[in-house]
Amino acid sequence: MEFAFCAVPVAPVRGEAAHRGELVSQLLFGEPVQVLEEAAEWRRIRGLIDGYEGWVTALQLTATDEALARLQPAYVCSDPLNPLTGPDGLYNLPMGAFLPGYDPETRLLWDGEHKYHGLLRDRRDPFDADLLWRTAHAFRNAPYLWGGKTVLGVDCSGFVQTVFRLCGIGLLRDAYQQAEQGQPVSSVEEARFGDLAFFHNEKGRVTHVGIVLGEGGIIHAAGKVRVDELRQEGIVRRADGVQTHPLHSIRRVLG
Repeated sequence: MEFAFCAVPVAPVRGEAAHRGELVSQLLFGEPVQVLEEAAEWRRIRGLIDGYEGWVTALQLTATDEALARLQPAYVCSDPLNPLTGPDGLYNLPMGAFLPGYDPETRLLWDGEHKYHGLLRDRRDPFDADLLWRTAHAFRNAPYLWGGKTVLGVDCSGFVQTVFRLCGIGLLRDAYQQAEQGQPVSSVEEARFGDLAFFHNEKGRVTHVGIVLGEGGIIHAAGKVRVDELRQEGIVRRADGVQTHPLHSIRRVLG
């Protein structure tokens, strides 16, 4: 197996080849990967969408050819949970899962055996600010999960990456990587809806990211996906007025 798709709704990506290894990310159904290494039941993979590497179990992958894997699927699931049927029954796919080879007429995927029954988004469509707003708010109250990328558990950069994926904009996986994308914005006053705000730890390293809502608001994953205040100093939690994350920088990834 040299190239593959994620074959389950959500597959854990671990930092080492062990079930007790750190959860560093997740693959969503249909996400294409290159297999770099094999170790018993484990496969070290590199995501062909964002270049992220880690270990997944072979049983959660299905082999495909390189040409199909590198096409990068145009269609993604757009509801929080989306039904797909296959030879072995029903799958409930999370928002942001990929639909490789999707045929709009038959609703069949690349293998002709899986049929999609949910709502979807064509990532080639023009950018839609209303869609970005709706998608971000669809994650409200999703619990924080280190390495997570779904409404059932998400971390800060996984939240941002998945929301922008629905809107046709590709971002890297981790906050410090996303902080190198787009163009700098000079201040909170200059920021506008859809900009990304980044925050640092005591060593000055970027460790957190959120989506600027405008009018002094930000939506981000901290404990849960929440809306708080964004000031030049950083995030101020609306519930109690406590400043929680010092501002590092703001980047504009939208044209």
